[in-house]
Amino acid sequence: MIKEFLQSMFLIFMAEMGDKTQILAMAFATQFKVKEVLVGVFLGSLLNHGLAVVLGAYLSNVIPLDAIQIIAGFLFIGFALWTLKIEEDDENEEIKKNFGPILTVALAFFIGELGDKTQLTAITLASDASFPLFILLGTVSGMVLTSGVGIFVGSKIGDKIPEFTIKIASAFIFFIFGFIKLYQSLPAKYITSTNVLIFSVLLIISVYFILNPVLKLRKSNRSTAFKEAALTLYEYTNEIKESVNRICLGEGNCGVCQGSNCIIGYTKKIIDDAVENKASNNKENLDVLSESLNKNFDKNKVIDSLSMIIAYFINYKGDRSKRNISINKARQMLEYILFNEEIEDYKDKEEYYSKLRKMDKKLADKIIKKVDKLITSEI
Repeated sequence: MIKEFLQSMFLIFMAEMGDKTQILAMAFATQFKVKEVLVGVFLGSLLNHGLAVVLGAYLSNVIPLDAIQIIAGFLFIGFALWTLKIEEDDENEEIKKNFGPILTVALAFFIGELGDKTQLTAITLASDASFPLFILLGTVSGMVLTSGVGIFVGSKIGDKIPEFTIKIASAFIFFIFGFIKLYQSLPAKYITSTNVLIFSVLLIISVYFILNPVLKLRKSNRSTAFKEAALTLYEYTNEIKESVNRICLGEGNCGVCQGSNCIIGYTKKIIDDAVENKASNNKENLDVLSESLNKNFDKNKVIDSLSMIIAYFINYKGDRSKRNISINKARQMLEYILFNEEIEDYKDKEEYYSKLRKMDKKLADKIIKKVDKLITSEI
């Protein structure tokens, strides 16, 4: 029971490391709360793998157990080869977000995993299981776990993620499971040195032809869909963080760093919270922070940072994550530097621009022009 749960969870976890599931999860994590994404993954995977487990359990009643074991062995080796391929961009990433965050993610994962190796793995495991329900719980847990790991790791290290190593490790594990299944299930008369040699040669040739494009891609330094998704998740907040850091005058100009008592120091702490995808708990004291407004901050750099934040919110206005609560506070602090006041709330882009112009039309027009440029260049 527990063995089946752990085995199925581990196999799915390894199968989807660096694969489409993580690409989708990281893409959705830039638009929705992480909790909403993971709940959506759970629901989509539960329905998808539920169908797979029912089918697998049915097959176990109509196909002899020995035959199922042999088929499972060959399938696991096939899954290993499948794991080694380059994961291309998928149209399911473009599913329109008309159903709310959780249902949108659930639909994307249900559709995206139809006929995928994880669904086929669930069928294979269930066809040989004593407790199909625990296979289902294990495969769904594996999907949620691999999505969570992808979001966390992608947000921390971006395109430095060791995708190739992950693929090799995942494929190796499937190969091992496949070889063990075949060795234990095939009649002894078929396990001859000649047959093993022929099978090994065919396998090596297959691995070569599948890995060759992957190695060429690595050599050319081009990003795969997985790395691009990780980099996107990483860059959203880190680019904003870098732009705010550039505003800081440094101890050479300020003397001793005031930290959170300086409006930029305080803003930097808020952005650090955004990078960690959490709501900022820092409480501003505008009386203290306003004392740092007489510092000679470069207004053009402040405009650059504020424009990046505004462009971010325009592109991801549906995002209600903790990350955005922190970024919204940072927006208000940058407005305070430029206008000596902040915009508390606004319904849409037009209302925000209108409020900006009321504070200072010349500065507002400069910011709006910069925002439009950022949006068209898809930063």
